[in-house]
Amino acid sequence: MTRLIVWRHGNTDWNAGDRVQGQTDTALNDLGRAQATAAAPLIAALRPDAIVASDLQRAADTAAALSALTGLPVRSDPRLRERQYGLWQGLTMPTIAERFPAEHARWRSGDPSPGCAVESLDDLGKRVGEALQDAADAAPGGTVVVATHGGAARQGCGHLLGWGVAVLRTVAPLQNCHWTELRYDESRGWQLRAHNVGVSSTRDIPAPV
Repeated sequence: MTRLIVWRHGNTDWNAGDRVQGQTDTALNDLGRAQATAAAPLIAALRPDAIVASDLQRAADTAAALSALTGLPVRSDPRLRERQYGLWQGLTMPTIAERFPAEHARWRSGDPSPGCAVESLDDLGKRVGEALQDAADAAPGGTVVVATHGGAARQGCGHLLGWGVAVLRTVAPLQNCHWTELRYDESRGWQLRAHNVGVSSTRDIPAPV
């Protein structure tokens, strides 16, 4: 049975400031590095066979904490990047609501393609889902850890599970440095086994952007 551990990166200053990161290449802050260091032994205990990460540094540096413990190399895959938030990247949500009220209202209502050059949820799910599937295919029967981003993780896992946008809106976002576990078997396909697993004593910022 193949297992995927889909791991959200640690905290950044933009998470802490409720600022939309998207594909902006922000770094982990001190809290984020501490979160990665605390989570890495728990994931190492799952005996991963491979590590794959988004090429954005907050995900790559989170994966590096696990690599340091396991000795496994980190393979980079740009398909694992966060959703492209277009004109919203670098802005806070109150600013977005003020500058782009119609598009923000569509986003709040669950519109999968609200405008402002924001990547559609369908495109995001397909992009990340294909990267997750390729990561799993490279280690059949093994455990693969994928370090990525909150929104990317939710839509990518949803793509593998065959869950639509309406279902995914009911799924709580991953907290920083927490993970989702999926398993695959030939008879039942992909199944969700766990969600938002992590170090409960660590303060996390749950915004998925």
